[in-house]
Amino acid sequence: MPAGEVILDVRDLSVSLEGSAAGQRLLEGVSFKLEAGEILGIIGEAGAGKTVLARTLVNGLSEPLRVSGGQVVYRSRDLIALPRKELARIRGNEIGYIGANPTGSLDPTVSIGQQILEKLRAVQPDLSKAEARERVLEVLAAVRIPAPATRFHEYPFQFSGGMMQRVMIVDALVTNPTFLVADNITQSLDVTVAAQIIRLIRELRERFSTAIVFISSSLPMVCDIADEILVMQGGRIAEKATPEAITGRPKHAYTQSLLERLPRIWGPEIEAPRTTTASDLLRVVDVAKTYRVRRKGSFAAYNDVQAVRGVSLTVGEGENFGIVGESGCGKSTLTRLLAGLEAPDRGKIEFQGKDLGSLKGSALVEMRRSFQLLLQDPYGSLPARMAVGRIIAEPLLIHRTCPKKEIRERVLAAMAEVGLDPALENQLTVGLSAGQRQRVSIARALVLEPKLLILDETLSALDPVEQSKLLELFARLQRDHGFTYIFISHDMALVRKVCHRIAVMYLGRVVELAANQSLFENPGHPYSRALLSAVPTLDDHPFKTRDHLLEGEPPSPVDIPRGCTFRSRCPIAVEACGETDPETVPWSSDSMVACHLAGAAGLGGPGDPGVRHEGESHAQSA
Repeated sequence: MPAGEVILDVRDLSVSLEGSAAGQRLLEGVSFKLEAGEILGIIGEAGAGKTVLARTLVNGLSEPLRVSGGQVVYRSRDLIALPRKELARIRGNEIGYIGANPTGSLDPTVSIGQQILEKLRAVQPDLSKAEARERVLEVLAAVRIPAPATRFHEYPFQFSGGMMQRVMIVDALVTNPTFLVADNITQSLDVTVAAQIIRLIRELRERFSTAIVFISSSLPMVCDIADEILVMQGGRIAEKATPEAITGRPKHAYTQSLLERLPRIWGPEIEAPRTTTASDLLRVVDVAKTYRVRRKGSFAAYNDVQAVRGVSLTVGEGENFGIVGESGCGKSTLTRLLAGLEAPDRGKIEFQGKDLGSLKGSALVEMRRSFQLLLQDPYGSLPARMAVGRIIAEPLLIHRTCPKKEIRERVLAAMAEVGLDPALENQLTVGLSAGQRQRVSIARALVLEPKLLILDETLSALDPVEQSKLLELFARLQRDHGFTYIFISHDMALVRKVCHRIAVMYLGRVVELAANQSLFENPGHPYSRALLSAVPTLDDHPFKTRDHLLEGEPPSPVDIPRGCTFRSRCPIAVEACGETDPETVPWSSDSMVACHLAGAAGLGGPGDPGVRHEGESHAQSA
């Protein structure tokens, strides 16, 4: 495509809700142009109209939404007025769309690879099945899905949320589209994968001059990738400018407010949360979990997937304890073990001094009231056919902790505590926003008055504004009730803001356990520095992506290599890393690191500024 060619011309676009009051619009008067090879970023909080715009750009609206004015002109053709047959020919081939909800976008009865292959051959029928399969495997590998030839045959339920999002990215990129809409595609991904996806999108633009609309609720992420940025508020364009102008010279008050609400990660004024706990609420001792998975193409052969390998940690009463790491590192498996949903193969989990593995029957049910699990997906974690009040009341009915006549009173009290309108009591969840749905989940957990809440990516599907509101809610609830929180998250800004101590996991192991300040200012493990390098931020970043971002993929949990499992991606690995698995040793007064180089003579140590100097290895900094 020639440089400067206008690929998309959006002219005075408006979208209305059918049956709504006169003049009520979700989009109004949106206009912009997009040239070949250009990346346009779109930013705004929930309700700004970002997703409505994304779907309208590919003529993907469904009732009751309708285009009430304007045009979306793609290469001289108005997509809104295009006949259905012609639209189907170019959409999915020349035009790609990646949505923010991968779970609802795939057929659960067909393998991942087969679904993408069928789509590719449908829009490019000249490809043979072998050529199409090769292309699918190539793109699966490009987005760092481990063992693509094996996972090609797996089904959606076998993929984590982050892996599912990468599958949807493959589905859009496999045809090398001319125009791509990416709607909040990195929000559910861990930071290193998100950084790799950003790099992949840049390569797509450079190789094929693809015109890209990149929509996100993360302003630092948009600034990192976009040539120009549209700031949306209430369905209108509030401001359009370059990333430098948006962050340095914002003109609109709404843009200024977005900048003011950005979480800070680094800077002299940052004060990390500090814990003052005196006793342990939870003790995890040498816990391991392995799953037996049938080997593809065999009848009686199995693979052993080592999901968690010898994890030990403690969580104090009233502490906010963070667990971070890439997708597939074992966070979710560890979550299920901590919540008592599964039993470890080895090791012990003690809650309030009681071994969970020794509890049976009613004793285990009673203990489970003391800890509650809040899940990532606000849409899939609540029953669609049950009213809000009944959802919140369900734990009380199951555990029979109060008389039936008092249940409604407890439900309304929980709703009020989390900021839910009591008028929602008898409504279904279908009309609720993601933030409201998570508040329902929080209220459902609160009615049992637990002592420990486990948040498994609970805030990852929300925009920063809604995240901030819920963090304030969690802080208030913790003051009022004395909860202890475990935060499992890929959002390092969230972890920085709320967690007292943090465990960094890699391939089923904790490779670093540190206080907040130590981890973010003086990390001891090269993997921790790689995670921090991928954090999108407008702060002065001490760990540059170009120097620390990881390449390749973790080893397979089926075939754990000898020695340090991180050595194949480590920039400073030495001979010992290939021989023995490193023991966990002190790195500073409040951190432990599983690394052969930590504390070794002449190889740096706590406070060594060399670990933060770009372009200089840990060993060189000594």
